[in-house]
Amino acid sequence: MWIEIILIGIGLAMDAFAVAICNGIRIKNIKIWQSLFIALTFGLFQGIMPTIGYFLGTTFMDYIKDYDHWVAFALLVGIGLWMLFEGIKDIIKKEEEKEITFKWYAVLFQGFATSIDALAVGITLTTFDLFIAYDVLIIFGITFVIALVGVLLGHQINKLLKGHYSIANIIGGLILIGLGIYIVCEHTLGF
Repeated sequence: MWIEIILIGIGLAMDAFAVAICNGIRIKNIKIWQSLFIALTFGLFQGIMPTIGYFLGTTFMDYIKDYDHWVAFALLVGIGLWMLFEGIKDIIKKEEEKEITFKWYAVLFQGFATSIDALAVGITLTTFDLFIAYDVLIIFGITFVIALVGVLLGHQINKLLKGHYSIANIIGGLILIGLGIYIVCEHTLGF
């Protein structure tokens, strides 16, 4: 089950990674404390939202336990398809990126926006036999590291990555879709 949580954490962090790279590319003269603020904000939101989803899921677990794997499949594939669509749309759009200045309130909004999918994923955590605090810490840690790497990577090689950050959304979407398929196969086919 740890592998699934790590894959969920990586999949959820991909949209934060894409936004973090964008921030690294676009924020003028980004400082290390700003990079840490972005990574911490994204990590906290990605940890808080699945916790809320988990408690919503445990409240309704008796009603959905016979169909929990299908709920997990639908949520993960739905989120994955949405991330795939957003990534492909951004590649097709190819709007010119403009530099911006660091705004803490914009980062908070980005943290919230990139973690909405984590709320739905939190509902699926009720199907795992792990302690929710560990799940949340794993998701937080993975998101923090991936977002920090994204900001630093975007800052260091902004000319090279410009226009290609949406590929991270596509990868994240594919991971979540694959995980949804795996969960259904595990419950229905027994592997």
